[in-house]
Amino acid sequence: MIDYFEGLSPDEQENVKRSIQLLYRQTFLLERKYDRKNRRVHLNRDYYQCEKHLEFVRAYFALVDVDVAENSQMGVIFLRGEQLIGEKLPKLATLYILILKLIYDEQMSAASSQAEAVTTLGEIHEKLGGYRILKKQPSETEVRRTIGLLKKYQLVEPLDVLEELDGRSRLMIYPSILMVLQGDDARAMVKSFEEGEDDGDESDI
Repeated sequence: MIDYFEGLSPDEQENVKRSIQLLYRQTFLLERKYDRKNRRVHLNRDYYQCEKHLEFVRAYFALVDVDVAENSQMGVIFLRGEQLIGEKLPKLATLYILILKLIYDEQMSAASSQAEAVTTLGEIHEKLGGYRILKKQPSETEVRRTIGLLKKYQLVEPLDVLEELDGRSRLMIYPSILMVLQGDDARAMVKSFEEGEDDGDESDI
């Protein structure tokens, strides 16, 4: 493993380091990301750099019993493993992930040719209200913090300015949401929240 790294050029070594740092920090690397400046989805150079050196990156994380998986169909490279200790998520973030997963599934099944899934905060809160799992309306600060956290982990991309969030604010849902929860798991968790089985305030990602 060391021989492989030392045999790379200085630029390639930096690329490998960046891939490892990005995966460690955000869990997911996406092949396609939204560029707000150009207002379009573009191919992500970091994804291809990681894919190019994927076996080395896998060997690096294997040292701490963390698996590096790739779903090439969805364009996602991600970390998984029992030794991967995630950040504690507020309950609101967990609820958002559940609803975003359900919305993503609905949009992808409704239009097989659709490349991206886009929703609004209004739709998220409407579905949360429909499932009766949001006991009170979250504050703007809570919502902004939650969206920022999901953006950090490459689960969503705000298409509008975070500081001006309202019900019309749009969010692109990345396919990495599929790696967090399977469809049946999401629906089971929604049901558990409806039935009041989970009163905790935090969960892991």
